[in-house]
Amino acid sequence: MQYLACLKSAYIIDFLVASHQQIPYNYYYKYRKIDMAVNYLNNKDILKQIHKSKNSYCSFSKDGYDKYDIIVPSLDKINIRTTAQAKRNKAAKMQKEAYESAKLENKKVKQSEFEVKWQKLDKQDLIFRVMTYDHIPLEPGRKRKPKTEADHRVKVNFPPFQHYKFDKEGKLRCIGKSHWVGSMSNGKFVQVLDHPTGKMTNELARMFLKLCKRYATRANWRGYTANDEMQSQALLQLSQIGLQFDESKSDNPFAYYTAAITNSFTRILNIEKKNQNIRDDLLELAQMKPSSTRQNQDLTNTPYTPKK
Repeated sequence: MQYLACLKSAYIIDFLVASHQQIPYNYYYKYRKIDMAVNYLNNKDILKQIHKSKNSYCSFSKDGYDKYDIIVPSLDKINIRTTAQAKRNKAAKMQKEAYESAKLENKKVKQSEFEVKWQKLDKQDLIFRVMTYDHIPLEPGRKRKPKTEADHRVKVNFPPFQHYKFDKEGKLRCIGKSHWVGSMSNGKFVQVLDHPTGKMTNELARMFLKLCKRYATRANWRGYTANDEMQSQALLQLSQIGLQFDESKSDNPFAYYTAAITNSFTRILNIEKKNQNIRDDLLELAQMKPSSTRQNQDLTNTPYTPKK
């Protein structure tokens, strides 16, 4: 066929299909099916944007030290077991990256061909993320009854952490800190609003917009007149808690954000119901007809009279 060289564009393929032209299946599958296989949102992309957003509030001694291999709750948890698990995680990540790069080159390969032996990895190449408040300044009196360690410290927009790495002598060395500016020894803590580079990525903000818009079209929400207000409240909530997702506890931020959106929508619905009840009470006091919801509710709440 003369136009096979032009079939690398999905738009040209769509035009030819619409004009009832015959196209070889291998060309259609290769250039059109790949373009159509676009996910709405997935946890992998969301986690990637969360990682980028958090790194904008951090300072690292070298480029590449922002990529961690394992998350531990404290520095004491870095031992033989967690080091072995970090090696497994790093080997799996290296295997996956090599496999995906080969697929982008349209090579027919298997994932098993890129297997990495985790036993051969050196522990000096591992990076540990330690969840700690040690570098966050104290702020006594911020809360009346502090219950957790975070209540005694300055408020931050996500759980703080530090990155550690083994040096040549086998000792752990700090190579990165969150909410920090400057070097690890001479740097300083910077609050969220005063951080020079800290911000949420534009892509993560677009994901929040997509989540709210798609959730608002569900059958149990799209019929309410306060749908726009529900979306606004959900966006405000996501902008506040968007980076508070803790990767050490879960790898499913989609469920975390969906739960926050559900709570925001339900909160606006309860407020609207409360305002409607007050308005209906005032209308009934003025001897005027209330809303149809109140009238139907009065009909359904009539006392039951048993048959004789």
